[in-house]
Amino acid sequence: SCFPLQNVTHTPRETAQALKTLAQAARGVAASTTDPKGAAAMLDSARDVMEGSALLIHEAKQALISPGDAESQQRLAQVAKAVSHSLNNCVNCLPGQKDVDMALKSIGEASKKLLIETIPPASKSFQEAQSELNQTAAELNQSAGEVVHASRGSSSQLAVASGKFSQDFDEFLDAGIEMAGHTQKKDDQVQVIGNLKNISMASSKLLLAAKSLSVDPAAANAKNLLAAAARAVTDSINQLITLCTQQAPGQKECDNFQYKGMLDNPNEPVSDLSYFDCIESVMENSKVLGESMAGISQNCKTGDVSAFGDCVGSASKALCGLTEAAGQASYLVGVSDPNSQAGHQGLVDPIQFAKANQAIQMACQNLVDPESSPSQVLSAATIVAKHTSALCNACRLASSKTTNPVAKRHFVQSAKEVANSTANLVKTIKALDGDFSEENRNRCRVATAPLIEAVENLTTFASNPEFASVPAKISTEGSAAQEPILQSARSMLDSSTHLLKTARSLVINPKDPPTWSVLAGHSRTVSDSIKSLITAIRDKAPGQRECDSSIDNINKCIRDIEQASLAAVSQNLPSRDDISLEALQEQLTSTVQEIGHLIDPVSTAARGEASQLGHKVTQLAGYFEPLIKASVGVASKLKDHQQQMTFLDQTKTMAESALQMLYAAKEGGGNPKASHTHDAIAEAAQLMKEAVDDIMVTLNEAASEVGMVGGMVESIADAMAKVSAAGYTMTKSVTCPDELGALASQVTVDYSQLAVQGRLAAHTAEPEEIGFQIKTRVQDLGHGCIFLVQKAGALQITPSDGFTKRELIDCARAVTEKVSLVLSALQAGNKGTQACITAATAVSGIIADLDTTIMFASAGTLNAENEESFADHRENILKTAKALVEDTKMLVSGAASGQEKLAQAAQSSAKTITQLTDVVKLGAASIGSDDPETQVVLINAVKDVAKALGELISATKCAAGKAADDPSMYQLKSAAKVMVTNVTSLLKTVKAVEDEATRGTRALEATIECIKQEMSVFQSRDAPNKTTTPEEFIRMTKGITMATAKAVAAGNSGRQEDIIHTANVSRKAMSDMLTTCKQAAYHPEVSEEVKNRALMFGAECTTAYIDLLEHVLLVLQKPTAEQKQHLAACSKRVAGAVTELIQTAEAMKGSEWVDPEDPTVIAETELLGAAASIEAAAKKLEQLKPRAKPKQADETLNFEEQILEAAKSIAAATSALVKSASAAQRELVAQGKVGSVPANAVDDGQWSQGLISAARMVAAATSNLCEAANASVQGHASEEKLISSAKQVAASTAQLLVACKVKADQDSEAMRRLQIAGNAVKKASDNLVRAAQKAAFEKSDEDNVVVKTKFVGGIAQIIAAQEEMLRKERELEEARKKLAQIRQQQYKFLPSELREDSN
Repeated sequence: SCFPLQNVTHTPRETAQALKTLAQAARGVAASTTDPKGAAAMLDSARDVMEGSALLIHEAKQALISPGDAESQQRLAQVAKAVSHSLNNCVNCLPGQKDVDMALKSIGEASKKLLIETIPPASKSFQEAQSELNQTAAELNQSAGEVVHASRGSSSQLAVASGKFSQDFDEFLDAGIEMAGHTQKKDDQVQVIGNLKNISMASSKLLLAAKSLSVDPAAANAKNLLAAAARAVTDSINQLITLCTQQAPGQKECDNFQYKGMLDNPNEPVSDLSYFDCIESVMENSKVLGESMAGISQNCKTGDVSAFGDCVGSASKALCGLTEAAGQASYLVGVSDPNSQAGHQGLVDPIQFAKANQAIQMACQNLVDPESSPSQVLSAATIVAKHTSALCNACRLASSKTTNPVAKRHFVQSAKEVANSTANLVKTIKALDGDFSEENRNRCRVATAPLIEAVENLTTFASNPEFASVPAKISTEGSAAQEPILQSARSMLDSSTHLLKTARSLVINPKDPPTWSVLAGHSRTVSDSIKSLITAIRDKAPGQRECDSSIDNINKCIRDIEQASLAAVSQNLPSRDDISLEALQEQLTSTVQEIGHLIDPVSTAARGEASQLGHKVTQLAGYFEPLIKASVGVASKLKDHQQQMTFLDQTKTMAESALQMLYAAKEGGGNPKASHTHDAIAEAAQLMKEAVDDIMVTLNEAASEVGMVGGMVESIADAMAKVSAAGYTMTKSVTCPDELGALASQVTVDYSQLAVQGRLAAHTAEPEEIGFQIKTRVQDLGHGCIFLVQKAGALQITPSDGFTKRELIDCARAVTEKVSLVLSALQAGNKGTQACITAATAVSGIIADLDTTIMFASAGTLNAENEESFADHRENILKTAKALVEDTKMLVSGAASGQEKLAQAAQSSAKTITQLTDVVKLGAASIGSDDPETQVVLINAVKDVAKALGELISATKCAAGKAADDPSMYQLKSAAKVMVTNVTSLLKTVKAVEDEATRGTRALEATIECIKQEMSVFQSRDAPNKTTTPEEFIRMTKGITMATAKAVAAGNSGRQEDIIHTANVSRKAMSDMLTTCKQAAYHPEVSEEVKNRALMFGAECTTAYIDLLEHVLLVLQKPTAEQKQHLAACSKRVAGAVTELIQTAEAMKGSEWVDPEDPTVIAETELLGAAASIEAAAKKLEQLKPRAKPKQADETLNFEEQILEAAKSIAAATSALVKSASAAQRELVAQGKVGSVPANAVDDGQWSQGLISAARMVAAATSNLCEAANASVQGHASEEKLISSAKQVAASTAQLLVACKVKADQDSEAMRRLQIAGNAVKKASDNLVRAAQKAAFEKSDEDNVVVKTKFVGGIAQIIAAQEEMLRKERELEEARKKLAQIRQQQYKFLPSELREDSN
């Protein structure tokens, strides 16, 4: 009858089937019931369920037809509630359930006594009332234990137990009210009544939990919920007794009645203690219990009731601790058995929800109680806030963990309902706290109802079996191992309970010799049971039994290998004819590799994972029997006696090292606190690894004779590359015959390595034809190398022989060709891997092409070639993306298949991704350049797919041919998941492109996923390909600040255009930051501490930014003012992380850190840049005319040489000048005259600008001078241009000197050097001007004027000359005015210091 109740909410077909089963079950129950009324009630309630379910399916159908109709949704919810109610009625008609309901009703009726306004006066003495309360409390607690026990038995047992419980509760309630009559203060009375109400609610919860367990004993966590409810009854009783009297001798033994429940369910963990924590807990608590027992005995003799009560309390706590430790230890022992299966944690903890529900209900009851004092109201409000907050957090975690979208939504919605109703309640509590009026209390009562309902609904949903923990499956052997611990713990509890009862009677009547004798007997039993518990826990430590068994197995294997060694020594080792040597070597290799893989897991388990130790050592020992068989088999087939002995000895060494490892593991036992054993474990693991390495080396060497070699292709390719490079270098060395000897020797060494590995590769290649091809081509290459070396020797003897040189070059070319032939043969044998490499290269090219397309799109220049819409391309994109998913599956399966399938899969995926990028680019272009952001989103989506494919191909290449449990296989699966995620994201983006209302949201989701993937790459331990400077790192962090501002603005505006822009900016900013952060952190000069800080804050910044973007998404879905305000808090968190990143970047440079934005730093950079510019110009001059020796620019040179030498002198002098200015500027910063972070930023900034502009002018003028000198020498320019350029150099030099003198110390060394350099520039410029003027003067002297002899012609000649003179004068005047204007304009932009000094 339980089965359909769990399934009635599934699909209609399943519901119909479940109802059919329900009908049969209901008829069966009715038929077997002796009470006719009960049978009729069962059938009526079942009929109600049928009718309600029919209506439910009808309403569900209507809701599906019109999904947006609120009215139909509301009707559906109402009908669903009615069906749920009918189901509960149906369950309540089951035998035993009615009795529980009656008991619940009885408790409810009795609890009405607590609603009276005034407590009646006491009718008994205080001692009588106290004694009666103690007695009824013990009986009620015992009844609670009987209810727990009966809930696992028959329905009649539960009926009896629940009836007795309600009767005992009634008596206890009367005793409690009698006790409240004895309290003098009103507040104390209110507390007593409040505690009685709590006991009433806890009792109801216990009966409800017992009822649900009896209905469905297999329900997940039902036993734990029942135990928690029973414990709540005990706790609330103890609270009342403690409150009623401070001298309640021995009443806290009530606790012990419920501790047995922890031992009834040893297939579920009791706490988080490790096994060795359990042992420690048992030791500590047994000591406390011993002291408490002695105290109890002593206080019984003296009659000190108060001290007796304290000792009982201590004993009670110690017993609780002992029972918890015993329960947890027995669970760990059971789970650690190799045949057992460990359970796993559920999505939520129903006990936490149930406890929170109970606490909130009790607190709400106290809130609305008219007798509650202000302090009690405040305390109740605190309890409500604490538990609702915990529930909301639990919902948030559950929604993030679950993959079920319905459950995810439900958890989020439930959390919202709880939070909202709590907020409303808190408002009414605040009003009540200000004024305890009846109206405010009524408001408070009204506000508690929605909260209690929301919490009840949430607790019901959380108790769904789908979310429950899966208990461990303990094997028969595991259960047998648990029994000694459980037996000792139960014995301890029973004897402790009897001891405490006996002591209670003794404290009242200490002079009773027979009772003292009974007490002594119980005390001995407690002591013996604790000793046996400690012994049992120590003996049954997880993994010890398995370690002993594994040690026996390996000892047997060592004996077998010793027998084989003796046979081999006497050469009587029988050969195994049932299997080939190749198969044996394969078997041996794989076994040794598996043993090698298990060393670290065994070591880890031995140091701190006791529950895993048994599994791991059993696995390890299991490989040694096949290892010994394979090793003896290989040795038996080897002809060489020495090789035989080596194999057997190394196998024995490996077995002995494993034995040592197991002894160390047994000693460590998985105890993280047994640090004295950890060194021995690490040493044994190291020895075992060395033994594995030794036997693998021997295997590889021996395998060369039969071709059993893996992973040789790459080393062959390396050797081939070396041979090819050597041959190439040899052709280049024809001009240096001395180097040929060394090169010939290198070729010989490289080829000898190639030959060895080539033979092995030829044996392992598939098919055999390729193996033969590799062999013949390597041999051909050998002949080529012989000829090459011979010709090299001949050329060394006769270095000048041209014919031999030509022959050597021909031989080298032939070697290079043969190398390429060998490589092609190797690639044919390694076809799949090669195809993966080719495909990865193609994908890299596609990603680079997409980056270029993104640049075009961002610039607004990506347009379609013809008139087409995005809809024309959508189907094509979707179809190609689905094809790519199929290729992904082929790639993953190809890794485990042969090279042929892998090659096909790699080629197919490369082809498909090319097609996909092409169609996506066409689709993006069709969107149009007026929407560049959407274009970028679409291209980014396909870029993510391409990146994921690149990673997948790389992972496939690494995993090809590996075992299923190899780590590279896990990487392959992870890469495949990312690939599928990114393709799904692309499909969603494509569908959202034309939907203006969602495309921004979709872009943001894709960006968040992309940043998370970038983050996983960032957090991997792989070092980046290159490093970068802290300055570059800081520059990249600025993008985050800008992107954060845009994200907050987009969240506030809610416009899809802003969201898309934010998504694109965020993607680039975060990608750049993560890349440069890792590159800067891995710089060789950065310390380990700073590197870790940079990586930590980089991850923190990314996490904060992801939270910000996710909150923006939340704001888009539900834009409230409160949510928008939270955006600022998110952005502050990002800003804080960015600040930490910048400080870390500064720490990377240490004391040499300079702010790239500091004007003085910019000045120095510009000065050094100017110096470099001048030096480059000087080099240009050097190339104009080569010179044999240094010359002075004097009159002995001709004009061209004078010009060149003078220009060179100026270039050299200005270079020295700018470097001196740089040194002077650095000296000013060091002296503090210019702050590295200036106090007056404007003032120092102006000075720096003056220095920068002056340095730039010097560089520009020198460059112009060099061009003028070049043009002049070649006859293309006038001497006037040369003179003008030289004067400009002198003028700009003067300005640079002025700029440096503004703040400098005139007597400093740097200033003196600067002055000398300035004078040198001036002198060199003057020399050049003189030389040019002299040349111009000489040229004018040489000009001959032909005077016409005729009169008219002569007059015309004079007029023409005067006209030219006037024109030249006018041009000169205009040129002067122009120069003056230029200088005036430049003067305006000069800093104030330069203007004053210039004046």
